[in-house]
Amino acid sequence: MDTQDTLARSSRTQNNFDKPDRALWVQVGVPHEHGGWSLTLEPVVLGLLIAWSWPGFALGVVATLAFIARTPLKIVLVDMWRKRWLERTTFALVLVAGQVAVMCALFIVVMKTAQSTLFVVPLLIAVPLVIMELYFDMRSKSRRLVPELAGTLGISSVAAAIVVAGGGALSLGIGLWIILSARAAAAISYVRVQMFRTRNKEYVHWHSDLAQALAVAAVLIAWRLGLASLLAVSAIATIAIFNVVAIRGPLVKMKNVGVQQMLFGLAVIISTAISM
Repeated sequence: MDTQDTLARSSRTQNNFDKPDRALWVQVGVPHEHGGWSLTLEPVVLGLLIAWSWPGFALGVVATLAFIARTPLKIVLVDMWRKRWLERTTFALVLVAGQVAVMCALFIVVMKTAQSTLFVVPLLIAVPLVIMELYFDMRSKSRRLVPELAGTLGISSVAAAIVVAGGGALSLGIGLWIILSARAAAAISYVRVQMFRTRNKEYVHWHSDLAQALAVAAVLIAWRLGLASLLAVSAIATIAIFNVVAIRGPLVKMKNVGVQQMLFGLAVIISTAISM
C-alpha cells in the first residue's frame, strides 16, 4: 500500500513538472499568429511551383524556420527591452540559437548549390523590412499595421529568392514578389477591419478599401511591365472587390475570415503558377 502511494505521489509530481514544461514550450516555441503560417508558406509554395529546385526547397525550409524562430526571438527581445531575464528567456534563447544554426547551415548549402547567387538580392532588399518588424516586436507592438505589413512584404521576397536560386529570371521573381505582397497587404488590412468590427472597436472602411486599391494598382503596373500575368491580376482584383463588399456586409466569425483568406491565397498561387 505504501509503495502504491509513493508511486502515485511520484506520478503526480512528475505530471506537475511536465505540465509547466509543455506550457513553456507552447509559449516560447509555437507561433501564435495562425494567419502567419499561410502568409509564410504561400511564397514558398509559389516559388517552388514556378521553379522547383533543391536549393529552392532549402530556402523554403529556411523561411519556415525563420517564421517559427520569430516567436522565441521576440520573447528574448521583449525581455531584454524590459531589462529582465526569466526562465522563459533562457529557454527562448537556446531555442532560437539552435534554429538560427540550422538556418545558417542550410543557407550555406544554398549558396553552394544555387544556380545563381542573385537569389540573395531580394533577400537583402527585404532585410530592412524584417528589422523594422523585429523593432516593433521588441517593443511589444507587433500587432500594429506597419510591422505586420513590413513582415509580410519581407517574407514574400522568399518567392523571388527561390525562383532565382532554381535558375529563373530575377524579373520573374520580382513579379511574384509583387503579386504576393499585393495579395498579403490587402488581406491584412481587410482582416484587421473585420477584427475591429467583431470586437466592437472603432474602425473605418477606407483603411481596407485603400489597401485593395493599392494592391490592384501594384499588380496592374507589374502586368504592364511584363512582370505579372493577366490571370494573376484578375485574381487580385476579384479578391479586392470581394473584400470591399464583405467589409460592409454582415459580421463574420474571425475563424471563418481566416479560412476565407487562406483559400484566397491558394487561388492566387494557383492562378499565378499556371499563367507565369
